[in-house]
Amino acid sequence: MEQNNIDHLFRHQFGKMVSILTRIFGLEHLETIEDAVQDTFITAIKAWQYKIPDNPEAWLTAAAKNRVIDLFRKIKAEDARASKLYSGATTLGISEMFSRYEIEDSQLRMIFTACHPDLNPKEQIAFALRTISGFSAKEISSGLLSSEETIKKRLQRARKTIKQNNIAFEIPTGQQLIIRRDRVLEVLYLIFNEGFHSNLKDKLVRKELCGEALRLIKLFLKKKPLRDPKSYALFALMCFHSARLESKINDKNEIIDIKNQNRKLWYFPLMILGSEAMNKSLENKAVISSYHLEAAIAAEHLRAPNYKSTNWNSILEWYKKLNHLQPSIYTKLNIAIVNIELNELDAAHEMLVLLNENDLGKRSYLYFGTLAEYYWKKKDTENALTNINLAIAKVNNTSEQQYLIKKREIISSNSNTTYYK
Repeated sequence: MEQNNIDHLFRHQFGKMVSILTRIFGLEHLETIEDAVQDTFITAIKAWQYKIPDNPEAWLTAAAKNRVIDLFRKIKAEDARASKLYSGATTLGISEMFSRYEIEDSQLRMIFTACHPDLNPKEQIAFALRTISGFSAKEISSGLLSSEETIKKRLQRARKTIKQNNIAFEIPTGQQLIIRRDRVLEVLYLIFNEGFHSNLKDKLVRKELCGEALRLIKLFLKKKPLRDPKSYALFALMCFHSARLESKINDKNEIIDIKNQNRKLWYFPLMILGSEAMNKSLENKAVISSYHLEAAIAAEHLRAPNYKSTNWNSILEWYKKLNHLQPSIYTKLNIAIVNIELNELDAAHEMLVLLNENDLGKRSYLYFGTLAEYYWKKKDTENALTNINLAIAKVNNTSEQQYLIKKREIISSNSNTTYYK
């Protein structure tokens, strides 16, 4: 097993182990539990130095069970309670707690804990990535463009809030379930987006984040009370985007824009899975969310046999509906981009003058890249070059920077190549 696979295994197991041990010992002992799981991984690394077990996942699960007794001692449980763990009946009880169903249920409880309204939204995402997905503070800080120290403080505040407010480790019911369910979907959406278009300098696509968001939404949909049109639509959106992941970046870590992507690499089973989920999301036509509209846009791209066949008019209508339902600068920018594709340059300009690039934060380069395309289509090479230079100066990701530099070369040579990200 390669090191990358071991890292993936540890990360995947971290969330499982933390969730089930929290179910046993309670949220008030979360920090102790996380330390114990980390110790288990350190033990595994030493034990696997020369030979990795045939079933490493089972090895880690067995190690986690053994940690139960150690944890009882560490949190100063009653001696009598600890000693009873050695009996067959109690041991059987612990084994049952590690069944697949109980682990999945515990992970869902942890997801809802992470999205509790008492936690600050920024703390929710960091807490979810740490406790459910097993990402380190360093990895989270890179993804969220924050310092490692800031992430550690957010995690500490989240644990403190959970303890002080006596937050229950449970899946809420009634109206609270509806409110918290929507926040869970928002967090999973943000996790997936960071994977699909990362903020990292040297990596544009983070497949492990996309995979983790997909795993969690699938876990979510296993519970009947959690299924609703929004959750199915978000799953469909993730499937549609994930189907294109292999075609976004080549072996040289260069961006392949959607016009030049090899559509044979688009993963058909995920497209089918997404379509099935989309159909389920539309069974109740009274509920149409932003996830429905974004999934519809993604589906239009997948439906086109080639770039030239893309139904840009349909995509434009979906974006307009999305902007009406949930206005955002990103949606408005995409409306401008689609208008440029349709050669509706006046309409594109009308939208672009309404936008403030500062509202895009770290992604302001997208605004200048779009302006460059607009001026290029108008055959205004001077303004096109001015804006592409601004985009290059502001972009953080190396692959995107190289993509924009190539675009500048094309503009300079007055090529007729079309620009679309």
